[in-house]
Amino acid sequence: MPIKGKTVLEDISVEMQLGWYRQMYLIRAFEREVYQLNTAGVVRGTAHLYIGMEAIAVGACTAMREDDLLTSTHRGHGHCIGRNLDLGRMMAEILGRSDGTCGGKGGSMHIADISRGMLGADGIVGGGIPIAVGAALGGRLKNNGSVVFCFFGEGASNQGSFHEALNLASVQKLPVVFICENNLWALSAGFADTTAGASVANRAKSYGIPGNNVDGNDVQAVFQVTREAAAHARQGLGPSLLECATYRWEGHSIFTKREIRPEAEIQQWKERDPILRLRSELLETRGVPTGKLEQIEAAVGVEIAEAVRFAKASPLPDPLKATEHIYTQQ
Repeated sequence: MPIKGKTVLEDISVEMQLGWYRQMYLIRAFEREVYQLNTAGVVRGTAHLYIGMEAIAVGACTAMREDDLLTSTHRGHGHCIGRNLDLGRMMAEILGRSDGTCGGKGGSMHIADISRGMLGADGIVGGGIPIAVGAALGGRLKNNGSVVFCFFGEGASNQGSFHEALNLASVQKLPVVFICENNLWALSAGFADTTAGASVANRAKSYGIPGNNVDGNDVQAVFQVTREAAAHARQGLGPSLLECATYRWEGHSIFTKREIRPEAEIQQWKERDPILRLRSELLETRGVPTGKLEQIEAAVGVEIAEAVRFAKASPLPDPLKATEHIYTQQ
């Protein structure tokens, strides 16, 4: 559907928007392939899909510099793709293969790639928030001008780690952009039933930092507010807290057996599909030919197929190397 009343920023080119479209489409195609591989029994364990939330990862990661860092969550595939991690190595990691980003030891919830500034996804709710603050403090000591982008869900905003980390980041004026992906539901509880104050961004006032609510299904809006927050941090003015309103289309994880969310609510949010929203803008406002978008979609299909081929061809890890690259062992 058309985006009424929206103005494209002057410095956002058609090429940039086409890049956004490609990445968002790539995230969704990747997640759908992960779902198929899981249900076929090719992947051990579960995965938490990012379908419906693609605009946040793409918009925010576009605002990053090459020397910036990020921390992620158990629902982190979108952030990895937004940061341009290698798809084949990502898929190999999810399949538990030795050519994975972490040698097949981390799996879906713990993908990391330091070469891309990806400090790691984290299966612990709120676990990446203090890591982001520590990384920002390290960057401050090195005086390297980098900013840390910290992704987390609304449930993590009720963890003690969230409050402790925001307090320290504010006191020290650390260069962190805290990005809350509020998809309204935890495993089995709604946001309104678990969170006081009706907003995560409002909590920024308690720590004396900027707080902003943004439409998380609008990639341009996410890019704009994240870019402003990053500039704020680079000027030495400290962190910001962004709350991106969005919705996950699938269950909490692939193997969630019972859907407790209202079907009408799910369908309502699907009508706000961030990919179709951008597609409509490219076609109706920017005048991009349909064929151009179809070419992008076809190319994405080839990329996904190649990533799966690479992952399946990768050998399983050597059991004798199980204790390598760990901090402690008995």
